[in-house]
Amino acid sequence: QVQLVESGGGLVQPGGSLRLSCAASRSIFSMAWFRQATGKQRELVASITSGGTTNYADSVKGRFTISRDNAKNTVYLQMNSLKPEDSAVYYCTAGPSALRPAYWGQGTQVTVSS
Repeated sequence: QVQLVESGGGLVQPGGSLRLSCAASRSIFSMAWFRQATGKQRELVASITSGGTTNYADSVKGRFTISRDNAKNTVYLQMNSLKPEDSAVYYCTAGPSALRPAYWGQGTQVTVSS
């Protein structure tokens, strides 16, 4: 079993930045961030392997950066140039594959609004 503890969500104005963090209780190969906006399907935002291979949704490329500190079993999501359409609950996930995560965090709300 892996516990994931997220932090860093909140309210930010359009064009602003936020950094999400997710600490895992042990090392795991793939970690990722999903998001789900009200009335929309959940989508994979970004993922990273323990070796540092990253992938991003087209909607966030160039604005979001995923990184991880393997010594701390922690993954980060730096979100810049935020848009109202980025508003959602963001979930940290972990598992052998980003597309089929085995573990989910509790979610953290990100709201982009003026």
